Amino acid sequence: MSNPFAGEVTITLDGAAQVAKLTLGALAELEAALGEDSLLALVERFEAGRFSSRDVLALVVAGLRGGGWRGGAGDLIAAEIGDDVGTGPVAAARIAAQLLARAFALPES
Repeated sequence: MSNPFAGEVTITLDGAAQVAKLTLGALAELEAALGEDSLLALVERFEAGRFSSRDVLALVVAGLRGGGWRGGAGDLIAAEIGDDVGTGPVAAARIAAQLLARAFALPES
């Protein structure tokens, strides 16, 4: 359903597949929500394993909104979040990392 070459990630919300993508607008929302000076600081936090559940949730929300979803963080409080491997907090963290990686990956040559 999603196109990884376009930076997209498939997220399952309560059993329904959604396409997520960190667009420029979604990235700007993410910076504001997390109070970071730059996205590089957020990427470094993920690479170092120093991310919080708030970081993961903000990334998932930003990605979903970049994919056209109209909800917000409050809509995900009771939602079952997953990917093609599983569901729960670990899956949400994996999705967040994929969103960041795909947003900044260079196209294959």
